[in-house]
Amino acid sequence: MSGRLVLLRHGQSYGNVERRLDTRPPGAELTPLGRDQARAFARGSGRPALLAHSIATRASQTAAVIGAELAVTAVEVAGIHEVQVGELENRNDDDAVAEFNATYERWHRGELDIPLPGGETANDLLDRYVPVLTDLRMRYLDNDDWDGDIVVVSHGAAIRLAAAVLAGVDADFALDNHLDNAQSVALAPITDGRWSCVRWGSLTPPFYPEAPGVTASPVADAVRSGTDPMG
Repeated sequence: MSGRLVLLRHGQSYGNVERRLDTRPPGAELTPLGRDQARAFARGSGRPALLAHSIATRASQTAAVIGAELAVTAVEVAGIHEVQVGELENRNDDDAVAEFNATYERWHRGELDIPLPGGETANDLLDRYVPVLTDLRMRYLDNDDWDGDIVVVSHGAAIRLAAAVLAGVDADFALDNHLDNAQSVALAPITDGRWSCVRWGSLTPPFYPEAPGVTASPVADAVRSGTDPMG
């Protein structure tokens, strides 16, 4: 088998600019900067063997820009949209962002059945997300004749959780290292159905958490200027 699974966060959306918990499809569109980010990814990544995207508008638009640059037809795939935040949807106040961050941290610590208020649990997300990646692996990456990467345009929080679980990435590292718009995590298939994380954003293994220091509380983190909760 030859090729990686590249989980790409979409370009900047208007929801990101407003720091909104924008998770329910179809969601916000890309900003002009978001389109530029998608274009820059395409120019720096090479032509994928397969390009897929979630049902969200920002993901389909990102994939469309990439596809146009690289002459690849993008395909829509169900199940890989962002974690659903329920009652926190479209909120951008500090309390809502802090509640999302606190629950999301608990998921990475292993509490996978804790729900967001009126929204999904980590297991809900993984139950719809991981089978899609498994299917792509079985159909393509595990085929000895397959050659090339699969780029899947998806969403920051979903990518970080799924990649950390599948590849055994340290929870502190995954929590500390958000994905900027149009950044990606690359997974390589290894033996026995397992995955190896070969790149996380601009970082390569080994993936260690940041050095000990002052740790912000979820509320303090939420109120930082420019915080993007969905990265």
